Parts: sequence; C-alpha cells; structure tokens
Amino acid sequence: MTNMKVRVMDHPLIQHKLAFIRDVNTTPKEFRELVEEVSMLMAYEVTRDLPLEDVKVQTPLEMANCKVTSGKALGIVPILRAGLGMVAGMLRLVPNAKVGHIGVYRDHDTLKPVEYYCKLPADAPERQIIVCDPMLATGGSANMAINFIKERGVKNIKLMCLIAAPEGVRAVNEKHPDVEIFVAAVDSHLNEHAYIVPGLGDAGDRLFGTK
Repeated sequence: MTNMKVRVMDHPLIQHKLAFIRDVNTTPKEFRELVEEVSMLMAYEVTRDLPLEDVKVQTPLEMANCKVTSGKALGIVPILRAGLGMVAGMLRLVPNAKVGHIGVYRDHDTLKPVEYYCKLPADAPERQIIVCDPMLATGGSANMAINFIKERGVKNIKLMCLIAAPEGVRAVNEKHPDVEIFVAAVDSHLNEHAYIVPGLGDAGDRLFGTK
C-alpha cells in the first residue's frame, strides 16, 4: 500500500465477517446482515474523534461527571444503491445521526460515474459527514460524491468502505487528500471490467438479490 493514505481495520471480528461477505455461497439475507454488522463495527472506529461535552448525571448513588457527544455531530451519506446496506449498522451506534443520499452509478461502457440524485441534511456543513459505499473500485463514484458534498459547504468528510482497490484509494487520495479513508481490506487490483479482485462481486446485486 505504498503511497496510499488509508486506514485498514484489521479487528478479528471484522476480518471474520468479511470472509463470509466475500463467499459466493452467502445468501442475500446473510449478506445484508453481515454488511450491517461489519458497518457497525467499523463505525466504532470511524467515529472515534466525535466531539464530546461534559455533563452531570444523577446515578442511584450520587452525581457523576460524564461525557456525551456534543451538538449536531454526525451525518451518514450512502452512495446509492449499495451504500444503503451500511446505514442500518451505523445508525445502531448513532441513532440520532441524519442520513443523506447520493445517487451515482458507473456507466458500464465508459466506466465513468454518472450522478442522478443528491439530497443532504440542511445542516450538513455543521456535521461530520461519513460517506459510505461497500466498494471503492476506480474511485470515480466516491470522488464525485465527495465533490457534491463539498460543493454544499461540508468540510469534515470521511469515506468508509468494506473493500478497496489500490487504484481507488490512490484516486481519492489524489483528488481529496483531506478525506480520511477507512476500509476493512485493500485487495489486489481491478480487472478489465473495473471489478475489485478478489473482491466480493457486485455489492448491490448481492444485497438486494438482483443481477
């Protein structure tokens, strides 16, 4: 991973579940559940630097000095459609997060990203935004999504993916060096169809049982 800025989460539970996510014999139901679980585990680390504020809490014995996340902290923005599979797991940890959506698809002939939808929370510039997509292949869709978000005044952005290709990591590093990338694995390369190898196939199709 020379010359790539990316954080690979090698926690044993993440790696264990990722093995079953990759397995071609995993059913769509199991695949959805595993993606949700891994996303929740990854969100724990991605949100490590959320701001905190001091509060006092009355316990059954006395007042305790505690900390809670402060202000309008977090926004989750999945890249449609596969990114939707990661949202539920993240919301289990941060249920008050607001959720936006960005629609980008890859043209199968040109392999270029095409935008078709963008809806963000009105207060997105005040939040830490986590863009999520299971696969970071060429980096085109991620770069386009991050561009949309920056154009709307957001400065604090992170990218969370399950599996990345070196080509995708480098593309995002080049275009958006200020965006921290979190992944569960960086795989070998992209094939001639711009699929990650060994990868897990088409994440959207496996999530929703489509072809």
